[in-house]
Amino acid sequence: MSLTKIKAKATALQAEFVAAGAQVVECHILQPAGTFLDLYGEDIRTRAYVSSDPERGEVMMRPDFTVPVVQMHMDGGADPARYTYCGPVFRRQEDHPDRASEYYQVGYEVFDRTDPEAADAEVFSLFSKVLAPYALRAVTGDIGILTAAVAGLATSDRRKTALMRHIWRPRRFRSLLDRFSGRTPVPPSRAALLAAANPMATAGPMMGLRSEAEIEARVQALRADAAEPRLSKAQVELLESILKVSETCVFAVEQLRDIAVDLPAISGAVERFARRCEALDARGVDVEALEFEASFGRTSMEYYDGFVFGFLTPDPNVPAIASGGRYDALTQRLGNGSEIPAVGGVVRPGLLYDLEASV
Repeated sequence: MSLTKIKAKATALQAEFVAAGAQVVECHILQPAGTFLDLYGEDIRTRAYVSSDPERGEVMMRPDFTVPVVQMHMDGGADPARYTYCGPVFRRQEDHPDRASEYYQVGYEVFDRTDPEAADAEVFSLFSKVLAPYALRAVTGDIGILTAAVAGLATSDRRKTALMRHIWRPRRFRSLLDRFSGRTPVPPSRAALLAAANPMATAGPMMGLRSEAEIEARVQALRADAAEPRLSKAQVELLESILKVSETCVFAVEQLRDIAVDLPAISGAVERFARRCEALDARGVDVEALEFEASFGRTSMEYYDGFVFGFLTPDPNVPAIASGGRYDALTQRLGNGSEIPAVGGVVRPGLLYDLEASV
């Protein structure tokens, strides 16, 4: 792989984003680890390179550009704003050792509170134009529809919070859904623990880092969960019906509107999706052919909370050539009380280079 040619392709891509009105910004390779740990918890350590600096404390080689760009904008950027950046990112690839842990990204980010659906369409149509010569498959989704569905469940806030936390981890989400609905029986060991009048008295020697108080609090939380009513079969089926939606955008809107009759909590998110389709159509995107998968984007970085998209090759083993989405909540978390709707995406020029070389 020629790094010189990849850099040249990255520069050409960034020029397209500059021509669309973006301001070029730079971000340090070493980022404060605390910011990412606060956002994603300790799980981020399995995906990023973390080190220690004698003066700065824990630092992280940037796993992407979006978080530092949001931080920069929320610290004093003008509204509205459009940014572009270019450079390497660093991610551990324990699950995919054949993939590069260092690769280039070129991005385009929009911070604009005027019309979020129009901004979604702006970003997607720009990426469609830039990537048109490569005949990639475009797929869209909307994390906001699923989060609205979870928020509308007739269950405790604690259970909703647990499901929300794992929306981006499909297997864990499925496991929680099965447990909350009673599909998965309580393991005998846990049942015995919950039934014990004083579980700490019958426990073995203390092991690990948790204190006795933390263990007791966990037991009480498990007891509270066990005492809650099960999620109804109807609610689970509605969630599953949303996740199964895989259609062109026009038909997906109609399917989701039908589901919203029985789950009104998603109505607002579905109508935002419909307005986005109108905005995409106004920019010349063929929404009658554009794919929509309700489950798409659930294995991306956790900050996406609305519209998501990807441009893919036919090979399922190749990562998305380009991807992006909306991340309004991230601006609020990094904005010290302020917020602004934001959407953006990145292209991987190295994968484009590989694609051209394989032809």
